[in-house]
Amino acid sequence: MAQKKVRVFSTVTRQGWIGPEAGLSMARQCALAGVSRSTVYVKRTPSLVQEAEVEIRSLIDQEYTLHPFYGSRKMVVFLASQGHQVNRKRVQRIMRTICLAGMAPGPKTSQSHPEHRKYPYLLRGVAVVRPNQVWSTDITYIRLSKGFAYLVAVIDWYSRRVLSWRISNSMEALFCVDCLEDALRLHGRPEVFNSDQGTQFTSESFTGVLHREGVTISMDGRGRAYDNIFVERLWRSVKYEDIYLNGYSTMGELHLGLTKYFDFYNSERPHQALENQTPQSVYKSASGGGAMIIEKFNKAAPENDVPVMAENQGSAVQLCV
Repeated sequence: MAQKKVRVFSTVTRQGWIGPEAGLSMARQCALAGVSRSTVYVKRTPSLVQEAEVEIRSLIDQEYTLHPFYGSRKMVVFLASQGHQVNRKRVQRIMRTICLAGMAPGPKTSQSHPEHRKYPYLLRGVAVVRPNQVWSTDITYIRLSKGFAYLVAVIDWYSRRVLSWRISNSMEALFCVDCLEDALRLHGRPEVFNSDQGTQFTSESFTGVLHREGVTISMDGRGRAYDNIFVERLWRSVKYEDIYLNGYSTMGELHLGLTKYFDFYNSERPHQALENQTPQSVYKSASGGGAMIIEKFNKAAPENDVPVMAENQGSAVQLCV
């Protein structure tokens, strides 16, 4: 009868009766209150990212976009200049969480899986002279006012057109595979597909799609800052022309905003590297684009080399790496 009277009260109320000061064991208190011990021991408050952590992540992301060669040491100095005394281990943890690493050779900077196959970089000195000759992909971290997200995109090197993109709140390979499948479905298949050596891109689920389509796989070399330079330039444009200006709060807002931005980027935004044409017009006409990664210390480049046409410099220049 007493047990029935106790159950008149809500579970939350009955859980509030239980505590170390009651003079009874936790098991006995739970039995008398009619609640399961597991509901008392488990943490019922969801773990939220602290505001300070979000601010530090945002500062690191913004500074990395400006200076992608910054590693954890320089980030510690930068954060101190912004009033945040953070030790290097914490900075390293945050940078790992948001998948950032300084673009310079260093110990254990690769996020690759030790059991996944790595492929050689095949694009150094290769003239990209037509659409769908080379595609590439990468992931970037995006700060939200109430959390964070990851963005993956596939671009065509010749035209700089964004062929497909996806966002996710986790770093699992699934959203990268989905992005790749979407690009293949809408635009056919490339001759070469380039990525970094991250676990998402070396996974069997991702490389298996490329093997199925007969696409040659290329991967950035470790410590090679410019092997995937065109996607890095895209991230800079996305963040400074859209993300930082709009300050999205939720994944839904971010998805709507990026849908509008990538449509603008592909079909309206003129690119100096493309003689002020848009990526979409260059992709469709197969004229006015081109790219090449040239080794810095080559004594001489072949006469028929097509130089990289770098954005924001008005004319074609050779990108030496």
